[in-house]
Amino acid sequence: MDAGAEAVETIQREMTSFARRARASAGRLHPELSLVSYTLLGHLEESGGCRATDLAAHYALDKSTVSRQVSALERAALIERRPDPEDHRVQVLHLTDTGRRILAQVTESRRTAFRERLADWPAEDLERFAEYLVRYNAWAGTTVSGRPPRR
Repeated sequence: MDAGAEAVETIQREMTSFARRARASAGRLHPELSLVSYTLLGHLEESGGCRATDLAAHYALDKSTVSRQVSALERAALIERRPDPEDHRVQVLHLTDTGRRILAQVTESRRTAFRERLADWPAEDLERFAEYLVRYNAWAGTTVSGRPPRR
């Protein structure tokens, strides 16, 4: 295996480990809030509210998956549906005050955990890591043929 392929294998293994740790820590930070729920709440906060179908499209999730998550968040009184002011037939999801409060608590706990984990890193390493993550997450995915888009 060449160095590039070995590096990709290491990245894949470490990203999988990161995802597992993130899922596990979400449950410890707030028992009612899975990583998916936390992510959806964060998106609703950032967007100022949106439709459930918009959430499904944004995260490339099945509508039924989002519907189950939305129902659970509604039962926990973390989100609510409101009519769209421009089209009253459409329901827009918004954070409730409780949802905003819990999201803020979990976000601060996560922020603290990241700061502790990265406390010994030099500033230039943090900046480079941040740039790499932005670059990695900016990738649009694969084309219909399954191959990466040409750059």
